[in-house]
Amino acid sequence: MQGRLKFAGIIFLIVVVLCCLCGLAGGGGWWLYRYLASIEETPSIEETPAPPISTPVYGGTLNIMGVKPVTLDPALVEDAYSAEYIIKIFSGLVGLDENLNLVPELAERWEVNEDGTVYTFHLRKNARFHNGKPVTAYDVKYSLERACDPALGSEVAGLYLDDIIGALDKLEGKADEIKGVKVLDKHTIRITIDAPKAYFLAKLTYPVAFVVDKENVESGEDWTLHPNGTGPFKLLEYDGDKGVTLEAFDDFYGEGPFIKQVNFIFPKGSPFAMYETGELDVTPVGIANIEQVLDPENPLHKELAVVPSLDIMYLAFNVEKPPFDDVKVRLAFGYATNRKALVDVLYKKRVQEAKGIIPPGMPGYNKELKGIPYDPEKAQELLGESEYGGAEGLPPITLSVSGSTDLAQALVKMYEKNLGVEIEVEQLPWDLFLDEVNRHSFQMFILGWSADYPDPQNFLDVHFHSRSPGNNTGYANEQVDKLLEQARVEMDSDKRMQLYREAEEIIIQEAPWVPLFHNVEHILIKPYVKDLFVTPAGTYYLNKAYILPH
Repeated sequence: MQGRLKFAGIIFLIVVVLCCLCGLAGGGGWWLYRYLASIEETPSIEETPAPPISTPVYGGTLNIMGVKPVTLDPALVEDAYSAEYIIKIFSGLVGLDENLNLVPELAERWEVNEDGTVYTFHLRKNARFHNGKPVTAYDVKYSLERACDPALGSEVAGLYLDDIIGALDKLEGKADEIKGVKVLDKHTIRITIDAPKAYFLAKLTYPVAFVVDKENVESGEDWTLHPNGTGPFKLLEYDGDKGVTLEAFDDFYGEGPFIKQVNFIFPKGSPFAMYETGELDVTPVGIANIEQVLDPENPLHKELAVVPSLDIMYLAFNVEKPPFDDVKVRLAFGYATNRKALVDVLYKKRVQEAKGIIPPGMPGYNKELKGIPYDPEKAQELLGESEYGGAEGLPPITLSVSGSTDLAQALVKMYEKNLGVEIEVEQLPWDLFLDEVNRHSFQMFILGWSADYPDPQNFLDVHFHSRSPGNNTGYANEQVDKLLEQARVEMDSDKRMQLYREAEEIIIQEAPWVPLFHNVEHILIKPYVKDLFVTPAGTYYLNKAYILPH
C-alpha cells in the first residue's frame, strides 16, 4: 500500500496492510513473532520475552493518534491512513492474523478444487452487518462487482481482483457482472480464477474485497459517514478537524472487541506531548524524540515498542519523461545516493538501509543482493555517457513529495554535490499527491510501499509488470514481465522465490526506483493497554486489545 514517512510525528503510511506482524504490549517491552526470526539487519533492537497473558477486560476508551483519511470506502482505499479505519469497520471473506496466517473472516471455511482455480466459500451464519442484517453470498457478489464497476473508478480493483475470471471485463465495461463469481445459495459463493495462484487468498484480505451493504451504499453519496459494515467496530463519529470515533460492535462474529470506544485524535500539537500528558494512550514516536525514549533511564523506555516493517521507501523516476527516459541518468542518480548518510544522519540509525526492493523478513528477500552502491565518480561517468551529456544538458527537474520535505532536501543536496544537478522540490497534499502519482504526472517522486500480504508478488508484480495498474513509473521490460508471469502460476515455493529474485536483480539494474530504506516503527503504548498488535504499515489491530483499570 502506498505510503510516506512517519517521522516528525506522522505515521509512516506506506500500504494497508491487513497482515498483523508484530505483537506489542504496553509496558511489557516488545517481541517479534517467529516470522521475523531470520532478520539479521534490524538496527538497535533487543528482543524481550512476551509479557504474561492476563484475562481480557471489557470496556474502556482508547485514545490513539490518528490521521485524516482520504476515503472510508473499502473499494477505493490506497493508503494506510484510510485503511486504519476501514479494516476496523468492514471485513472480507478472509483475513490475516498476527502471525501472518490466513484466517477465516466472513467465510467460516472454504474448499479449493484439484487444479487450484475454483474456491467455494461458506459464510458464517452468525455474520451480521452493524444494523443486525445477516450477511449473505449476494452481499459478497455485490461488493466485488461494485468494486469492479468502471463508474466507481477504483485504482486498486485491477490490482487485487484481476485474477478472478471476468473481473477485468467488468472493470473495462465489457460485462455487467463478474463471470467468475457465482452465488450457490444464501451462504455459499464460488469464485473462479484464471490460473492456480499461491497468493490468491492473501489478495482477498485487501479492503477492495471487503463486503459492503448495497442498501447503505445506495442511500446517498455520503454513505461512508454512516457505514453499515461487518467489522469489529462501528463508526460512531467522523469529524474532519478532530478525529474518528469507533464503537465496539457487540454482535461481531469473531473474537472481541473488548474495548468499548476508540478515539483516533487528529493532533493539533505534538503527539509526544499529548502522550506525556495522558491525552493519548498510543502514538508513534517522531525522530526528534526517538533518542529520548530509547534511553533505558527514561521512564518512557519501558512503554516503547520497536517494530520492523515489511516496507520500502524509495525514490521513483518516471521513465517516460526526460531525463529519466535514459537508464544511464537513472543509474547516475542511484550511484549518487548515499543511503548510509540518510540512515546514520537523517534518521539516526533508526531505519534499515535498502539494497533491494523486497524487505528483510519477506519471502523472497535476497540478502546477497548488492544493489547500486554509493559511487559519486561512477555517477558522474554515467551522467556524462547519457544522451544528455552531463548535468548541463539536463532539462529542469522537479522532485515531488507529500508531507515532510526533510528527505527530499537531503537528496537534493546529494545530487547537487555529486552530480552538479539543481532540483526543485514540489510539496503537495497527500490526496492530490496520490492522484498525480496515479496519473504519471511527476518526473521523480518519493513514496513508500508496505506489504498488503507477505508475498513478493505484492511488491514486484504490482509495481513493475508493464501492464500492472500499480506501475506508476511507466517501467517496461519483457524479461521482467515473463519472470513475473511465470511466478504467478508457479506452485513450487522455492522456484517462485527464485523467479522473483531474478526479476528484482534486473529491475535494480534498470533503476525505475532507487531503494532508500526499510522503516522501523517506534510506538509508545501505555502500560495499561494490553494485547494491541501493530501491522508492518503502522495500522493497529485492536480485536484482542483491552484496557486494564488505571
